Amino acid sequence: MKNKILLFGLVFCLLAFKSADEKVTIWLVGDSTIAEKLTTKYPETGWGMPFQNYFDTQKVTIENRAKNGRSTRTFLAEGSWLPIQQNLKAGDYVFIQFGHNDEGKGERYKDRSTTPDEFKVNLIKYLEETKAKKAIPILITPVSRRYFDKEGNIRQTHAPYSDVVRELAKSEQVILIDLDEMSRKLYQQYGAENSKLLFLDMAANVHPNYPAGVTDGTHFNEYGARLIAELVLNDIKAQKLPLSKFIVNSK
Repeated sequence: MKNKILLFGLVFCLLAFKSADEKVTIWLVGDSTIAEKLTTKYPETGWGMPFQNYFDTQKVTIENRAKNGRSTRTFLAEGSWLPIQQNLKAGDYVFIQFGHNDEGKGERYKDRSTTPDEFKVNLIKYLEETKAKKAIPILITPVSRRYFDKEGNIRQTHAPYSDVVRELAKSEQVILIDLDEMSRKLYQQYGAENSKLLFLDMAANVHPNYPAGVTDGTHFNEYGARLIAELVLNDIKAQKLPLSKFIVNSK
C-alpha cells in the first residue's frame, strides 16, 4: 500500500510539469496486437486503434508506435524506440506491451526472441529512459492468445514473460495493467467457440482480404480489439490514474 501511494504521488508530481494548455501524449509501444493495420489486412485490428477513440482529443494525443513482429529486442535494435525516447516530454505516458515475439520458439523467431532475463533487461531500459525524461511508464502484460484446453478452459500462453512484467512493475514501482489476466477472463466468459468472434477467424470467401479464410488465435478483429481496449481503459479508471480524467465514451 505504501509503495502504491508513493507511485501515484510520483505520477501527480510528473503531471505538474505539464502546462494547462499542453497536451498529454500517450505513446503505445509494442507488437502487432496493438499496432495500426493496413487496409489490406482488415478486419485485423490492433487494440491501439480503437483505444485512441476514447480520449478527449483536446487534451490527449495518441502516438501508436507499435509494430508487427517486434520484441523488446528488435524494437530497440532497429531504432524504433529512439525517436520516442527523444521526443518524450514530462508528464507523457508510455504504455509498454511486449511478449508475443520475445517468447517465440524456433527458426521463425530466432532473430527476435529473448530469454526471460533478456526480456527483463530490455524492459528496464525502456523504464529507465522513460523516467529520465520525467514521463510515466505503464507496463502491460502481453494480451493473451485464444487457447482453450479440451475441457473448455482458457490456457496461460505467456508464462513466464507475464510474470517478469508483474515482478518488474512491483520492484520498480511502476503502474501495471495485467492485460494477460484480464483478457483470459474475457475469453473464458465467451467460451471456446464464441470467443472466435473476437479474433481474425473466418471461413473462405467471407472477406476479400482472406479468400482462403483465416484462423488466427492471436490477432483481433475490430470487435475484439475494441473489447481489449476497453479492458485497458477500465483498468486505468479502476486504478484511478490521473489519465482517467481524459477518458470519454467508455463503458
